[in-house]
Amino acid sequence: MEWLALGSIEEIPALGGRYVDTPQGQIAILRNENDKIFAVSNRCPHRGGPLSEGFISGKIVFCPLHNWQIDLEKGEAMAPDHGCVKTFPVKIEGRQVWLGLEGVTP
Repeated sequence: MEWLALGSIEEIPALGGRYVDTPQGQIAILRNENDKIFAVSNRCPHRGGPLSEGFISGKIVFCPLHNWQIDLEKGEAMAPDHGCVKTFPVKIEGRQVWLGLEGVTP
């Protein structure tokens, strides 16, 4: 696994996120109220809404288009909706955020 430096926690909006372009597509980097960072594909399984523009509460992101709720640890839509997004590993060293990507060459 290759680790991509994303910057400091403070560069990710609290209760929101941003996205990064990677060889695996756009990945939403999201920060909750406790400074926990999550990484998921930046595309809601419903209509492709940009999850990086959604609202974060706990371990849930609310899609900005139709308010679908996605569990950020499992990548699964919350009932009654169905669908999932890919999740990616994240690590924090100091205040630096790192994104784990499989099969990426430096």
